[in-house]
Amino acid sequence: MPADITRLKQIENRLLWLSCWTVHNANHLRKKDDVAVKVGGHQASCASISSIMTALYFHTLRPQDRVAVKPHASPVFNAIQYLMGKQTLENLQNFRAYGGAQSYPSRTKDITDVDFSTGSVGLGVAVTAFASIVQDYLAAKPWANSPADGRMVALVGDAEMDEGNIYECLQEGWKHELRNTWWVIDYNRQSLDGVVREGLSGRIEAIFTTFGWDVKRIKYGVLQQAAFAETGGEALRGWIDNCPNQMYSALTYQGGAAWRERLLADIGETAGVADLLARRSDADLSELMNNLGGHCIETLTRTFNSIDHDRPTVFVAYTIKGWRTPLAGHKDNHAGLMTPNQMAAFQADMQVPEGQEWDPLATLENPGAVQDWLETVPFFAKGTRRFNAETIPTSGPVFLTDREESTQAGFGKILDQLARSNDPVAARIVTTSPDVTVSTNLGGWVNRKGLFAREGRADTFRDEKIPSTQKWQFSPDGQHIELGIAEMNLFLLLGAAGLSHSLFGERLLPVGTVYDPFVVRGLDALNYACYMDARFMIVGTPSGITLAPEGGAHQSISTPLIGMAQDGLAAFEPAYLDELAIIMDWSFDYMQRSGEGDPDERTWLRDETGGAVYLRLSTLPLDQPHERDSSDFRQSVIAGAYWMREPGPNCEILIVYQGVIAPEAIKAAGRIGAGRRDIGVLAVTSSDRLNAGWHAAIRMRKRGHKTAKSHVERLLDAIPHHCLMITVIDGHPATLSWLGGVQGHRTISLGVEHFGQTGTVQDLYHHYGINTDGIVAAASELSVGTPIHYIL
Repeated sequence: MPADITRLKQIENRLLWLSCWTVHNANHLRKKDDVAVKVGGHQASCASISSIMTALYFHTLRPQDRVAVKPHASPVFNAIQYLMGKQTLENLQNFRAYGGAQSYPSRTKDITDVDFSTGSVGLGVAVTAFASIVQDYLAAKPWANSPADGRMVALVGDAEMDEGNIYECLQEGWKHELRNTWWVIDYNRQSLDGVVREGLSGRIEAIFTTFGWDVKRIKYGVLQQAAFAETGGEALRGWIDNCPNQMYSALTYQGGAAWRERLLADIGETAGVADLLARRSDADLSELMNNLGGHCIETLTRTFNSIDHDRPTVFVAYTIKGWRTPLAGHKDNHAGLMTPNQMAAFQADMQVPEGQEWDPLATLENPGAVQDWLETVPFFAKGTRRFNAETIPTSGPVFLTDREESTQAGFGKILDQLARSNDPVAARIVTTSPDVTVSTNLGGWVNRKGLFAREGRADTFRDEKIPSTQKWQFSPDGQHIELGIAEMNLFLLLGAAGLSHSLFGERLLPVGTVYDPFVVRGLDALNYACYMDARFMIVGTPSGITLAPEGGAHQSISTPLIGMAQDGLAAFEPAYLDELAIIMDWSFDYMQRSGEGDPDERTWLRDETGGAVYLRLSTLPLDQPHERDSSDFRQSVIAGAYWMREPGPNCEILIVYQGVIAPEAIKAAGRIGAGRRDIGVLAVTSSDRLNAGWHAAIRMRKRGHKTAKSHVERLLDAIPHHCLMITVIDGHPATLSWLGGVQGHRTISLGVEHFGQTGTVQDLYHHYGINTDGIVAAASELSVGTPIHYIL
């Protein structure tokens, strides 16, 4: 046997043992704590994929390659890092415990060099395709100094292939001439609830072939291939190919004697089969039948080495869930754990001495030589594989002079002005949208910057001199990546592009637009992108019931709450263009920050850590206020709120609004002022940041910082306790209702709680009671004093 194969098999044994022992130890810890935690699936899944990961990490992969590890292979991944000195014993021993290695590989929670977080099933698979597109985008830019083309590799469970986002991604990859992407399917034919349907592999292969992928089936190991060359071997191959998944799994669990009995009964009369079986003991026969391609280092490395092109490639690697463990093949093994007796037998079979369970190189004859060899493994040879990128300085807000305009149109105009400038930020902006580019006001940007493609494609309408407002020409210079109608793809692309500084060492400022109600279509991928700490701007527009004529399905209600609840995402809803200009300029800087997280004592927000940004914009044109640019105004807009009308000392009613509903709130304040004293109007630009700052200040006070006070607490300090607070938003009323708890003010919250319907803006505002009359009515009915005139 070649020396490199021998070493790989030794490493394979260590990874199999360490991963199963890690899970066993974790379960033991949970039992001591008297907490029931299901970690059994990891043992069976680790055994299933340990050979594949050995062949990839210690033979095939290069430093520029990036890998998404399937969720339940986390112990194998951590064992690999442990062998290479990149994971601590303490973290391994505390797998799934507080402060220990994570259940699933995590860029933000693990100390190891995780390329893509996994755990949200299927998303870690699809993101590799978009990372490859981003890599091609950078390679086409003259300012980028990207490393050599890396392969974006996903290790996939066959049950993950049920996820729709994988197939949405395939179509997008085909449109963008995807390359340098490998998906390795751990085809163990078992999922959480049982055994997968017959013929799935054929369906998978047909789909990938249709989309232009190279399909490599890795079904037989070298032992099986040798047996097929014997007399009777073709009959054995035919039996294996035709054996139902459930039967193969059951026989695997039962062992060699069961294999012999079944094979003799089914094909024993075929010439040569009986002798082929007789030449092997029960143990040898079991090893032969378990020698599928996904467990054969020789077959795996040979297949990986055979790829001599950059076309996307899928490997369907046949494996056995629980391979080489007492759990192998049993349909319940996802939730199964080896008993202490089974674990002891497994330890003896793996020849691991008692007391050396955690020794990285235990059982090896010459551990020093293996350690020397490990230091030459290409994937790890250059040390850490995460990059840093320089910060691109911003030039300040792009203020517009329009006297009446919507925030959506203003967003497009700001980008258009950036596109016409020499601002260094403009070169790093890459935009994308799920087939709503023009209707979300990205058209001007695209006309100036073009669409990205690795090879140029002409604009036929322009060449034929047909008038069109869209100058859509594809070229390597383009800065807009066109997407089809699939919001999951939008957020996966934003996630991949938002990691370009770390994955590829080059800074991108991704900006995506989507109809605000359809943010929820891609919510899983949005959460996933934020969990990876990707940096991007997502613009949800148009929003709310203000999109009146489109009806309920096109009117967003819950998105302000999503912006508040989503970790890693700073959410804003500006009403006016000057607010928008300030927020966008701040956002392009915020998206690049990577500080230690010391809080700003003015807001108690940890802005220096940076993050992604969400803007909720509207199509409703508003009269713009007079110029009001100052440092205090800018700070207040970013902190989350400012006084549109500062209350007097005896304020009886305070109106708080967020977003496009501003004119209704301001007009209501004017009418209420005739019957109530010292009315105040608080303009909220970010309920998210106001709320986060408030909670942060509370935590700081509990930790002994008695003077800690948030921006919203300072704003509401002078408001008398008897004052009635009325909050209003074109969205769910809970977005602002919490404000009553800051200083204990009685609060009525107006907003939208049910699906809308078609009609004019004023029709719907009236229907939901968020128009001027509705605000005045609330003030008149719920505050003390003479009735205030309003019209219903």
